[in-house]
Amino acid sequence: MMEKVIADPPGSAFFMFHLVPGKRRMMNLTGISQLIERVRKERPVVHVLTNWVTAGDVASGLHAIGARPIMAQAEEELEEVVSQAHAVVLNLGTPDPGRARALFQAGRHARSFRRPVVFDPVGVGVSRFRTKTAQTLLSELEIGVIRGNRAEIGILSGQGGNLMGVDAVSGPSDLLCAAQGLSQRTGGVVAVTGPRDLVVRGGQGIFVENGHPMMTQVTGMGCVLSGVIGAFAAVETDHWMATVGAIAFFGLAGERAGARAMGPGTFKIALFDSLYALSADEVEKGIRLSEV
Repeated sequence: MMEKVIADPPGSAFFMFHLVPGKRRMMNLTGISQLIERVRKERPVVHVLTNWVTAGDVASGLHAIGARPIMAQAEEELEEVVSQAHAVVLNLGTPDPGRARALFQAGRHARSFRRPVVFDPVGVGVSRFRTKTAQTLLSELEIGVIRGNRAEIGILSGQGGNLMGVDAVSGPSDLLCAAQGLSQRTGGVVAVTGPRDLVVRGGQGIFVENGHPMMTQVTGMGCVLSGVIGAFAAVETDHWMATVGAIAFFGLAGERAGARAMGPGTFKIALFDSLYALSADEVEKGIRLSEV
């Protein structure tokens, strides 16, 4: 067996790739299983400016993993709320001019208070207003993590994508190239979620293989995941580590929920139960990562 270790910046976790001839490369991520326990122990405050369609589910998901959600939007209180939060999640969701201003203001305060920012570009490309808002957010704010589907990431990268409603119909022909280009342009981690999740930072990439098909049948799963990424980023300063850990944990919770669900309704309930109950040991045993 050959083994190579690729180290992240000093002080962060590192990746260890086990190369087995004739088999898919197996991968273990040091420390990733402990991130959920850190969230449960530290109970970070996560300020989420999400859309009205999914706000309740995002809050419930954050409570389930042990984080403390708050969803302030009034410009009069944003500075105070951001100052008390440990991470900020900006969700494009259901934009209007007032909400767009709140997103910008929260992002600027997050930069002032040095809070990690997760951006979820829901439905970017559906309208000129939505697309302009997203592109301006990326150019003016310091975004740590961008999480979207293949169409949203393709559109933000300038390589194209197609949505019907907020569902991805198609993405760029070279999704890895699109994600890497967006990461290099913004300096943030880019997560492309779908049947097979891709996480990229600069030229570095990894596939997260956990998840369940039923996750596509419940509205707002991406919004909940973005909130979970925010909670992980609140306790882990390495945004790459936090993003991979959050996506793997969420996907594994989806697998557990799917195993006992009878349909989308029971799946949603089972997912929140799994987010609450999934242990670090179960994450370590169940996580599936592969090298790009």
